Amino acid sequence: TGSSDPYCIVKIDDEAIIRTATVWKTLSPFWGEEYELQLQPGFHSLSIYVMDEDALSRDDIIGKVCITRDMLAEHPKGYSGWMSLSEVDPDEEVQGEIHLRVEVLGSQGSRRLRCSVLEAR
Repeated sequence: TGSSDPYCIVKIDDEAIIRTATVWKTLSPFWGEEYELQLQPGFHSLSIYVMDEDALSRDDIIGKVCITRDMLAEHPKGYSGWMSLSEVDPDEEVQGEIHLRVEVLGSQGSRRLRCSVLEAR
C-alpha cells in the first residue's frame, strides 16, 4: 500500500525496555517520546529497532540503529540528529533514518540515559 505502521523498540544491551506508540499508515512517523532509564555499570549499547506492525502476521523489522557506550563517551553533552538505519537481516535492503536525542545524566555511580525517539523517514 506504500505505507507502514511503524513503532520502535528500545533495547539496552539486547533487553527490550521500551515500545513506542504505533503511528498508522505513514512512511514519516512522528513519535516525540522521551524516556529516562537507569544505566547499569556494565552498560554496552543502546539499540533502537524500527518495526512495521502487521495485524495478520509477524511484525517486520524495518531497520535499526545502535549507539555504543564509546559513541556516547565521544558526545559528553549528548547526541542529537538523524541516524541512518542499518539492516538486521543481511538479505534485506534498508532505506531510512531516525531522528534521536540521547544523553547520559548523572555521575559514574548513578547514571541515567535520557532517550528521545523523535521521528523517522
